[in-house]
Amino acid sequence: MKKIVFVTALVAALPAYSSEVVSAKVYDRYAVVSAKVPYNTTECSTVDVPVYAESSTPGNAAEGALVGMIIGGILGKGITGNDDAAAAGAVMGGLIGADKGAKPKTSQRIIGYTTEQRCQEVTRTRTEDQRVYTHSFIEFEIDGKIYSVTFQR
Repeated sequence: MKKIVFVTALVAALPAYSSEVVSAKVYDRYAVVSAKVPYNTTECSTVDVPVYAESSTPGNAAEGALVGMIIGGILGKGITGNDDAAAAGAVMGGLIGADKGAKPKTSQRIIGYTTEQRCQEVTRTRTEDQRVYTHSFIEFEIDGKIYSVTFQR
């Protein structure tokens, strides 16, 4: 619509400056540009998933008592410098170590694998050519001479 108004105004104004307008034509120019266009896609892959099991091993009260006695004796002697305190520390450490060592120890271990398919949404880009308007121009002839005016619509 703007083109028609522009051309009409130009053609109407030309007779004031010239004796004869033979023709007038408006042309639009376009360029092809490459643009990166994002798109979403789902990608899936097969993964191995470990299967765990609880395992329990019985405690060892004797080992706990021995370690506790050694640590308790060293601490008792080191803190007070007294052999009686070292003996009391060894007894207390032995009792605590035996209690801790007697408890069963539980842990998880892998007993096998299952195969699962896992999917996720991923954004990718692709290059697309797009036709984009760049400018327009009008060509007209006056008295055998061709003129051209460039403009943006």
